[in-house]
Amino acid sequence: METSIERIPEPKIVNYQRSVTFDDALSMTKFGKFNYILIIISGTILTNVLLETLGISYVIPVADCDLLLTTKEKGVLSGVAFAGIIASSHLWGFLADTRGRKRVIVPTLFLTFISTALSSFTSNFWILTILRFFSGFFISGSSATIYAYLGEFHNKRNGSRAIMGASFVFGVGCLLLPGIAFSIINQEWEFVVPFLGIVYRPWRLFLVVCGLPNLVCAFMLLKFPESPKFVFTQGNPDKAIEIIQWMHKLNTSGKESKLQIATILDETEPRQTKDRRGEENENGFSTLMKLVWDQTAPLFMKPYLNKTAIVCILQFGIYLSSNGLYMFFPDILNRVAEVQEGGSKQTTICNAVYETQAKLLMHDSNFTEAIPECNQKLDIMAYENSFILELMYALGFAVIGLIINAVGKLPILVFVFFCCGLCGVLITFIDVPLLAVWLYVILLTCGYCINVVNAVTVDLFPTNLRAMAVCISLMFGRLGSVVGANIVGVLLDTHCELSFWISGISLIGCGILSFFIPNIYKRNPSAPRISVSSNISSR
Repeated sequence: METSIERIPEPKIVNYQRSVTFDDALSMTKFGKFNYILIIISGTILTNVLLETLGISYVIPVADCDLLLTTKEKGVLSGVAFAGIIASSHLWGFLADTRGRKRVIVPTLFLTFISTALSSFTSNFWILTILRFFSGFFISGSSATIYAYLGEFHNKRNGSRAIMGASFVFGVGCLLLPGIAFSIINQEWEFVVPFLGIVYRPWRLFLVVCGLPNLVCAFMLLKFPESPKFVFTQGNPDKAIEIIQWMHKLNTSGKESKLQIATILDETEPRQTKDRRGEENENGFSTLMKLVWDQTAPLFMKPYLNKTAIVCILQFGIYLSSNGLYMFFPDILNRVAEVQEGGSKQTTICNAVYETQAKLLMHDSNFTEAIPECNQKLDIMAYENSFILELMYALGFAVIGLIINAVGKLPILVFVFFCCGLCGVLITFIDVPLLAVWLYVILLTCGYCINVVNAVTVDLFPTNLRAMAVCISLMFGRLGSVVGANIVGVLLDTHCELSFWISGISLIGCGILSFFIPNIYKRNPSAPRISVSSNISSR
């Protein structure tokens, strides 16, 4: 009996002593604890971006007592993190594709936390602005690179679903944000920090809490290996096999025989050898610039030019609405509520904006100097509206994660783009405020497509260009946030309808453009009914 048990693993070892493709090697690791932990970490890192860029919107209204902010300065603080992300996207994409995914993600997570924590101890506007810029600068490295890192630990069948699983975690994290902000910011306590000359209030603690996930994720990833796909393309197949074996051991809790993979079949993707990477230290700055050029230029040349253009335009259009209009979401809803309290039960959103703006101009004409009100708390309406929107995101990401392999990426993109685009157009005609507000909320859910387009980008580009492609496309997306916010800021009070029309039509245009994504009609076959699919589907 003992002899038969000892001989059971032997046939498995003989069968696995062969050359396999990289996708097959990843499939052999099975789907288990390692994948779940990595998905949760990746989703938390994605949540960090929201905390660092949009979390400040909860702080600005209640920081007047300490910072004495003008309206212009509030605008600067709202967008400076996006400026940091835009400024650094290219750098992190280059470093991730040449130095490694993990070697970019972990240091930038630590640096983001340091920058955010320091920003909670300043009362100087310019110092706060610089620190918020660096928070965006560093968070860009981990947020864009994590897509490539996560995708390269999964086979083609489960890559997109893993990314959407991380997106679901992101949605849950976003859902918790309004509650965390309410529980911290609306507290009534303060204490003086003598050696800094500041009064430490809840909004400062909220900034630190927003940065804590960066610190936790950085420490957790210290135990994780580099992406096996990246290691393989760097000319180190033996190390890649070791990582795959480690994944299998963790997923099976060491209960199965060690994977005996002889070799991984060479892929057709170009490699960047260690000798080439060593040239940077030998020849200095000129060689570094050449490496940056060599890493970027292929994305804007055939055969990748049309792919790069499409994903960049799609991300620009998505962020134009999802972030650009989101920055004015609480303000517009407050204006609608104010008009309704005044007795107007039927009015369009834009008419409410015009009416409140006219009252504001009449009020300001009676005063030579406006005296800002010092608020320590936020109205609960801001939290309620944010919670509803984030709840829709969480549920939407969960549904997309379940159906993306079955229906494909194209139907999801087209459905979301056209539905949200039509809502943007209809908002200007609907004179039932409650319905118009719901259309506004649906319009903002166009952000569903951000991670679907990222999954498309991971599929379209080879390993040595993948992280750079994601970073470049997200850089255009963040540029869309800045452009969208400024368009709405310029048009809202005088041409409100036009701001919504621009948003709606651009999203419909993105839906049409989705049909031109290369290979978008191909679907990943539904996973068989084994633990790999059932486990991920349960998320």
